[in-house]
Amino acid sequence: MKGWTQKILRVDLTSRSYSVADLSTKTAEMFIGGHGVAAKILMDEIDPKVAPLSPGNKLIFSAGPLTGTAAVMGSRYMVTAKSPLTGLLGFANSGGYFGPAMKSAGYDHIIFEGRSDNPVYIAISGEDIHFNEASHLWGKDTHEAEDIIRKEVELSGKRARVACIGPAGEKQVKMAAIMNDKHRAAGRCGLGAVMGSKNLKAVVVQGTKKIGVADETALKGVIAEIMTKLKANPAAEGFREFGTAGGLMLLNEMGVFPTKNFQKSSFKGAVKVSGETLAEKYLVKKKSCFGCPVSCGRGTKVTDPGYEGEGEGPEYETIAMLGSNLEIENLAAITKANYICNQLGMDTISVGGTLACAMELFEKGYLTKEDTGGLEIRFGDDSLIVKLVELIGKREGFGDVLAEGGFKLAEKYGHPEVFMGLHKMELPGYEPRGAKGMGLNYMTSTIGPSHCRGYTVSMEIIGSPEKIDPITENGKAMVTKALQDMTAAWDATGLCLFGTLFMDPADTLAMLSAATGRVFVIMEFIKIGERIFNLQRLFNLKAGLKKGDERLPDRFYKEPLPDGPNTGANLSLNEALGEYYSLRGWDRNGIPYLGKLKGLGLAEYAVTASAGQE
Repeated sequence: MKGWTQKILRVDLTSRSYSVADLSTKTAEMFIGGHGVAAKILMDEIDPKVAPLSPGNKLIFSAGPLTGTAAVMGSRYMVTAKSPLTGLLGFANSGGYFGPAMKSAGYDHIIFEGRSDNPVYIAISGEDIHFNEASHLWGKDTHEAEDIIRKEVELSGKRARVACIGPAGEKQVKMAAIMNDKHRAAGRCGLGAVMGSKNLKAVVVQGTKKIGVADETALKGVIAEIMTKLKANPAAEGFREFGTAGGLMLLNEMGVFPTKNFQKSSFKGAVKVSGETLAEKYLVKKKSCFGCPVSCGRGTKVTDPGYEGEGEGPEYETIAMLGSNLEIENLAAITKANYICNQLGMDTISVGGTLACAMELFEKGYLTKEDTGGLEIRFGDDSLIVKLVELIGKREGFGDVLAEGGFKLAEKYGHPEVFMGLHKMELPGYEPRGAKGMGLNYMTSTIGPSHCRGYTVSMEIIGSPEKIDPITENGKAMVTKALQDMTAAWDATGLCLFGTLFMDPADTLAMLSAATGRVFVIMEFIKIGERIFNLQRLFNLKAGLKKGDERLPDRFYKEPLPDGPNTGANLSLNEALGEYYSLRGWDRNGIPYLGKLKGLGLAEYAVTASAGQE
C-alpha cells in the first residue's frame, strides 16, 4: 500500500518503552485512517467505561493516507481518546504542519498508554525514539514549551514539529486542548486533559522520509484540476481574504449567530467583530497549513492598550463564543482572549460557552459575588473576559470552578437549564432554531455537539452544494446522516474539512485513489464513513449513552427565537430524530440493528438491546 506508512508506534509511558506494529491492509481499507482506525483501536483495547483521566485510557495521534502528501489541503491529524468532558468518545482534529511531519517520521498512528511518573516529552525521528524529562517545561505555556523543546531537539539540524499542552492540560481543565505549531488546536472534548493526566507534556516529530504515493503523475493531474477550480471559486477567495469569519455577517443576517448564551440569534455589534473588521484592524499576514492554497489562517497583532499581543486568529467559532455569545463587541478583547487560550491550551468554544453560562447565572442572581471571589461576571464586560480566561487555564480562584465546564457550573448552582450544551459539552457557534439540521446534528454527533461532524449549515445557510430551507425539519434526517457519513470518511483521509466547500467528492476520491493505488468510488467511500460513525456510536453506547441524552437544552424547544429573520422559531425534532434512527438502521433506542452491523462488518461490536434505553 502507498499513502499509508503502515506503521503504528505504541508508547508505554509507565514503563517508558515502545514498540512498532504494522497497520493491516484490511483495517486501512475498512476505516481509511485517522479517527476511523483510532476508533477501532479504542474499541478493541480499552473498556468504554474506563475513567478518562486514568492510566487505562489511551490517547491516539493519527494521520490519514493523504496527510503530508501533495494532496490539496492534506494537513490534518487527529487525536482520539475517551473524553473527560463528555464521558464519550473524544475526537479532535488539527491542521498546521505536525500531522505531515508525523507521517514523514514514519507513522500513521501513535498510541500513548499508561502514565509517566514524572513529566516527559517524546521525541520521534523515524526509529529513533527518546523519552525526555519535561519537569523544566511543566507550567510553561505552549509557546514557551515549543521554543524550548525545539532548541533541545534540533541540534541535528532537522526541523521539529511540536504538539504540546499548556497549564490547562497539566491541571486537567476539562476543556484543555492540544496545541501544535503554537496556534493550531486539537481543541474539542478536553483531550489536552487526557494528555496532562499521563504527564505527557509534548510529542515532538522530525520527518525524514518521503511519503510515497502510488501514482505521482495521476495525483499531480488531479491537483492541477483542483487548483484551477479553486482559483475560480468565490468561497475560497472569501476564506483567503477574511478567514473563517468571512461568513459572520451572513450568519448574523440569517439569524443563526448565537448571542447572549443563545438567548438571541443576531448581534447588533456583528460588524465590529466581523472577518472584514479583523482584516482591516489586526491582520498582519495570511497563514496557511501544509499543502493549502487557501490561507484562511490569520496572523494578527493587537496594539490596543490593555489587549496587546501577537499570534493567530481568532477564527469564526472563537468570535461567536467569546464575542456575540458574551455580548462582547470589542474585537481586541476577543483576539487577546484567543491568544491566551492558545498559550494556556484551551478550546475557545467550550471556554466561551462556559463563560456565557456563568454570565447568565450571575445576571439571574443564581451566582453572586460571594461565589465568584468578588467578580461581577456580566454580559458585555470586555475587560473581564481576558481575566477569566486566564483564571480558567491556571485553575485560579473562581477559574477553578469554571475549569470543570458549563455543565458542572450550572449543576453546582442548581440551574442546569442555563447550560447550553449536550453530553456536558458546550454548543458551537450556530443557533439550531435557525438552522434545524444543525440541531439534529448536535443531538446525534458521536463526540457531542460539533459543527465539524456534519456541517448542515453548508446547505442551510451557504447553499453548498445546494440550498435547503433552514427552518423546516422535513428532510433534515437524510441530510444530517449523509453529511455525517461523508464527513467521517473525509476526515479519515487527512484532508481539511473546509475542502468540502471547494472540492468535488470526485476530486477527493481521485486524489485518494492516486495516492494509495486503491480505487475508491463514492458509494464505498460513504459506506466507510457510515462504518466509522457506527463504530463510534457503539463505543458510546458501551460507555453509557442513553437515548434520553440526545436532547438539546429546553431553551431551544420552549423559548421561540425573540429576534432576527426566524423570530418565533423553536425546535421539535422528535419526528426527525425517529426518521434519523430509521435511516441509520437503528432501533427506537438508537441501537444499531445486528443486520446493519453485519452489512458494515461490525457485527463483533454489537451491543444488547437494552444498552441505549432511558
